[in-house]
Amino acid sequence: MARQRAFDREAALDSALRAFWRHGYEATSIAELTAAMGIRPPSLYAAFGDKRRLFEEAVHRYQATYGAFTTRALAEEPTGRQAIERVLRESAAEYADREHPAGCLIITAAVNCGPESAEAEELLRELRGQARAALQKRIDDDVAAGLLPADTDTEGLATFYASVLQGMSTQARDGASHASLLRVAALAMSAWPGETVTP
Repeated sequence: MARQRAFDREAALDSALRAFWRHGYEATSIAELTAAMGIRPPSLYAAFGDKRRLFEEAVHRYQATYGAFTTRALAEEPTGRQAIERVLRESAAEYADREHPAGCLIITAAVNCGPESAEAEELLRELRGQARAALQKRIDDDVAAGLLPADTDTEGLATFYASVLQGMSTQARDGASHASLLRVAALAMSAWPGETVTP
């Protein structure tokens, strides 16, 4: 009979997620992970495989928990404009929330990595590309509904908002407040085609 694990796998995974989120993939060592998770290295390898596979699982958990607000916003709002505004406003709140590490794990956890971290870097690059495509899909929806001009550069607009989100994440890690990030979100929405800026 297989011996039962003497730890809570979900709690350990959440602790690993937060360690990667706080320090980044490359800078987070196995020793730091096992200390954060409250387990020994053999238990980590038995339960999660190697560091890269643990990171991949942590990223998917992040998407399903801390980062799930973006998917909900894009799915639930009736127009692309409302969806993207909600993503920006909720990102301001989440990125600045002091209950967990600042910013967005998918944006910050694999920056300036060496060759040995290429797979982790590529995973996050692909996820950021998917997020940008999801923004563009909602903008395309507004064009199709006649809410935006037919010649709207939807790819450029999606890339702009993805860039704003990346900047907001970096600002949050530098200590920007929720209120400060909300101002960024409001200013970013003034770039929406046809939008008028209130003086």
